[in-house]
Amino acid sequence: MAVAPHFLASRAALEVLKEGGDAIEAMVAAAATIAMVYPHMTGLGGDAFWLIHEPGQEPVGIDACGGAAAGLSPSFYAERSLDAIPLRGPLAANTVAGTVSGWARALALSRERWGGRMPLSRLLADAIQHGERGVRVTASQMRSTRAKQSELETQPGFRECFLADGVPPAEGSLFFQPKMAATLRHLSRAGLDDFYRGELARTIAADLAACGSPLALGDLNGYRAELTKPLALAHSLGTLYNLPPPTQGVVSLMILGILDRLGLGEMEPGSADYVHCVVEATKQAFKVRDAHITDPRYMRIDAQDCLQANFLEPLAGAINLDKALPWGKGRGPGDTVWMGVVDSQGRAVSFIQSIYHEFGSGVVLGQTGLNWQNRGCSFSLDENALNGLKPGRKPFHTLNPALARLNDGRVMVYGTMGGDGQPQTQAAVFTRAMVYGQSLQQAVSAPRWLLGRTWGQPSDTLKLEARFSKEIVDSLRHRGHEIEMLQEFDEAVGHAGAIVRYPDGVLEGASDPRSDGGVASF
Repeated sequence: MAVAPHFLASRAALEVLKEGGDAIEAMVAAAATIAMVYPHMTGLGGDAFWLIHEPGQEPVGIDACGGAAAGLSPSFYAERSLDAIPLRGPLAANTVAGTVSGWARALALSRERWGGRMPLSRLLADAIQHGERGVRVTASQMRSTRAKQSELETQPGFRECFLADGVPPAEGSLFFQPKMAATLRHLSRAGLDDFYRGELARTIAADLAACGSPLALGDLNGYRAELTKPLALAHSLGTLYNLPPPTQGVVSLMILGILDRLGLGEMEPGSADYVHCVVEATKQAFKVRDAHITDPRYMRIDAQDCLQANFLEPLAGAINLDKALPWGKGRGPGDTVWMGVVDSQGRAVSFIQSIYHEFGSGVVLGQTGLNWQNRGCSFSLDENALNGLKPGRKPFHTLNPALARLNDGRVMVYGTMGGDGQPQTQAAVFTRAMVYGQSLQQAVSAPRWLLGRTWGQPSDTLKLEARFSKEIVDSLRHRGHEIEMLQEFDEAVGHAGAIVRYPDGVLEGASDPRSDGGVASF
């Protein structure tokens, strides 16, 4: 089974599974495809994180987050009369794109541990076809292009790649990415390492230099995605996993650890009490995040320590069931895709891939068609700040793919896109499905909320989808929450998805009706 926020990515993964590929191989096919068919959300010019499960083995993580350019420092921006890193443009394209190296590291693991043998040319074939023959523009892509046109159309390559005769492509029209398709064809012949240490790397570096990015060939040459040990939370229902910093995986686990101590199961699912508790647990976890979480090489605490009982219990005790605590500013927007795959052997992948803001930096490289991320705009130019800019430093990442191994033998992969919303939506999906026993699709489709900012939402209010009843909204306002209402099914709360594998091999999947996705299985 595969789930993705665009049905063509789910289908690409499914076809690989049908041909005998494993969960990792299927995910690479989905990752390449989604870059072609959901280009406002993700691409090869960004970062990615993997959480991989194999029955009987400890989970494995892959950190495919690129660091800041080696020649970069706050003085680089000061010399250009800038007191902050721009959100868009070549000066925001300042970190290495780790995604393709993550694919390579995952496929190496597939070969070494699972006997994976699917040729790279096959895994990239569907994506290449969509780039060359075109894919229908989704309403999501059309809306994003319209919203960001004035901000991005002057950036190098954006107009040529993402506009049609100078205007956003209409929903249902065909969208082509021939340069990206050619780049994937080259990688299928030369191998994924060529992105960093070959002919393609030299082409990428030349394009980055030509548009004014501080990244250089040496930055690409020196990058390799890393295996990492996932964080683990001991939960009453089982063991929950997520990735360590620089991701906010610890935040997602902390929320669930706090909720596990609040008697959530005694509350009515979807009630004001339930929403209030999850929001207040989120505030507690975000305070820890904003004080400590960054590139782990610069952290003063161990993220795993934040998941221990003696750390979580005081946070749970600080929650007032009748009153909302004050809330400051969130981390800001994020545009991302989460996807999940489970193969016939029960091996599972929880995967997330991003270029940060919609269309990333907005810079599209002329020879390769790569849309480069702007993840590095989150660095501070204050060298003493938690996320201060330093050469080679990894930026803080909102990305975090989730995995749960339950005491009853079920295995769940789940996740979502959406900046501050990722941990909150993970909490909603997990608690609804596992604490309350709702069907997986009900857990994903039910009305959601968002505290803070995310994709397309600049304010820091508590946002509620319009399907919440007036009584619940009024109750939350009465407790002190500043409420902002969204549409009934609003992309602002993320594109979630999940797959659960039962002990007897039965699979249950769910795709978000807020996305263009679907569950594919056989």
